[in-house]
Amino acid sequence: MTTPIEYAVRNPATGELVESFPTATDAEVRAAVDAAAAAYATWGRTSALADRVALIRRVAELHRERQAELAAAMVEEMGKPLEDAEGEVDFSASIYEFYADNAERFLADEEIALGEGEGTAVVRRTPVGPLLGIMPWNFPVYQIARFAGPNLTTGNTIVLKHAPQCPRSAALQEQIFRDAGFPEGAYVNIYATNEQIADVIADPRIQGVSLTGSERAGAAVAEIAGRNLKKVVLELGGSDPFIVLSTDDLDATVDAAVFARMDNAGQVCNGGKRFIVLDELYDDFVSRFTEKVLAASESSPLSSATAADNLATQVEAAVAGGASLASKGERNGAFFPSGVLSGITTDNPAYQQELFGPVAMVFRASDEADAVRIANDTPYGLGSYVFSADPAQAQRVADQIEAGMVFVNGVGLDAAELPFGGIKRSGFGRELGRFGMEEFVNKKLIRTV
Repeated sequence: MTTPIEYAVRNPATGELVESFPTATDAEVRAAVDAAAAAYATWGRTSALADRVALIRRVAELHRERQAELAAAMVEEMGKPLEDAEGEVDFSASIYEFYADNAERFLADEEIALGEGEGTAVVRRTPVGPLLGIMPWNFPVYQIARFAGPNLTTGNTIVLKHAPQCPRSAALQEQIFRDAGFPEGAYVNIYATNEQIADVIADPRIQGVSLTGSERAGAAVAEIAGRNLKKVVLELGGSDPFIVLSTDDLDATVDAAVFARMDNAGQVCNGGKRFIVLDELYDDFVSRFTEKVLAASESSPLSSATAADNLATQVEAAVAGGASLASKGERNGAFFPSGVLSGITTDNPAYQQELFGPVAMVFRASDEADAVRIANDTPYGLGSYVFSADPAQAQRVADQIEAGMVFVNGVGLDAAELPFGGIKRSGFGRELGRFGMEEFVNKKLIRTV
């Protein structure tokens, strides 16, 4: 017996139920896996790389041609500002183009120098088979691009389960792959339940799982995958530190910090969330930062009223635990007022949490070593930001940060060629760049005498 999930477009700005999509039956889920397995027999085993590259390039073109339709879906599904949604589609197209441009180089045979003996040895990168992707709601198009782009180009096939609140985005993207000319079953979208997904993971034909989502979801998927000896790539969010050590332009640093926190209404996995400032800069930074955060109170809602409820619970618990909150405006459905929390002690519940929304936490550090200590005192390890006018200091601190990514003196620097992923409870594995293409390939040794 499966537990129903509501796949529906519910506009978070109004609360209006716009459109519902039927949850897949067990037979439909089995048929999706059957189709992906059947497609792999030809797509993965016999198709030419040049043909796969041409189709991925066509996917990029179709994203740009259908930018307005995809962006409108994101606005209505999860409240993303239109300009941001359009930018997301364009970035996603660039990811597909990146893999089209670089696949031949990334997948080329790698010769191994032999220590002794005659003959040759090469590592040949080949696909592994059908994969399952489980995607979140905060970037409905970009998240799929960074999973589908490298893996379809490699020759794997994909079964895709999107977030229940993004069913229209899911359908539009499946149609793009069909219209681009991909064979039936190469990319299959399913509106599945959690129980059905557990069965898909366990299916011996599925060779790997990629999930972006919560710790709870990641742990559940990893447990099932582990029992069935399946590789997983997990990106589970973070509470990224934004460290301010010194600056030649405090206003510019504050502006970068505001963007790091407020982008996508604060719903970015690797957005700056904990702002750690040296003592001599703290008061001035926090004053300017708070003013600009409150002035930048989002005109767009969070992804849902439930998301706003969850953030409200966290903020209320933080204040009850002794933190001070500077805020502006009132909660209204999915619209959440921006705010800055200070005075957070190590025993405050917010200290170890990720706040997913337009609320920042600020911390005073006595010196560089203290800043590093606070930055690393978290169960997460996705991204981080280091701002310093001293290049040697910036690199020294970057080396000490326990995270998968460190951005020095800049924000919004994600790119198709840069690997994305974390450590600790932020997950493991990488997406994007050459490393994203390495996750689900068979690095097959061929030794010839």
